[in-house]
Amino acid sequence: MDCGVVTSKTLLLFISLVFWAAGAVLTYVGATLLSTFKNYSHFFHDKYTVLPAMIIIGIALVMFLIGLIGCCATLRDSRCGLGLFLFILLVIFAAEVSAFVLGFIYRRQVHDTLDQSMVTVFDKYNGENAESRAVDYLQTQMTCCGILNFTYWEKTEWFKANKTLPISCCKTGFTNCTGNPSQPQLLNTGGCESKLEKSLESILSYAMLTTLGFIIIQLFGMISICVLACRRQESGYHPISPGTYA
Repeated sequence: MDCGVVTSKTLLLFISLVFWAAGAVLTYVGATLLSTFKNYSHFFHDKYTVLPAMIIIGIALVMFLIGLIGCCATLRDSRCGLGLFLFILLVIFAAEVSAFVLGFIYRRQVHDTLDQSMVTVFDKYNGENAESRAVDYLQTQMTCCGILNFTYWEKTEWFKANKTLPISCCKTGFTNCTGNPSQPQLLNTGGCESKLEKSLESILSYAMLTTLGFIIIQLFGMISICVLACRRQESGYHPISPGTYA
């Protein structure tokens, strides 16, 4: 049997199995990205920021089914099955390229989006409303205080009325911390904007690299299907029995 045929079919089987693992990985990446945006939704006015995550999760949901189709089509040497597998690979390939490009675009826009939104949210802080809960959650999780640093609070209405920083600015374990700016040793003095920006960019970068890896794998899969189609026409090879891989 033609070496190219054997190699192509083996590669297709491997890719089919990889699809199941890929579905799990992309589900995790997309869910993590979506969860991060959801936790800090008050700081993002542009709801399209979560679009790359939604695309990634959508791709992952169909990957398990695609893996099954790929295995069956390859083992049975089904012309229709391989054609369907190629069509699906093309569709997913296009979607993943779109997600990669969108991820790159939004990664560059994170700073501008955060800078405008965080000022709006922090200025609405009163200790009771939804914006206050979002700020407290952010400062606690990121161990930060203020936008650029803890002195940012001195320009807010909250500080003018209370003369203190929010308790969420206090370092963990210091029960005697009251948010007094004259005791910086008890406070998280670093700003939240840079930490949140780095966190989101890191997740987006990971998502983009993962997506790029699967784009390359699928490209090889499409090439393999084309090789099988060409060999069928040129040599009329005999299908590989499923028992061969048993």
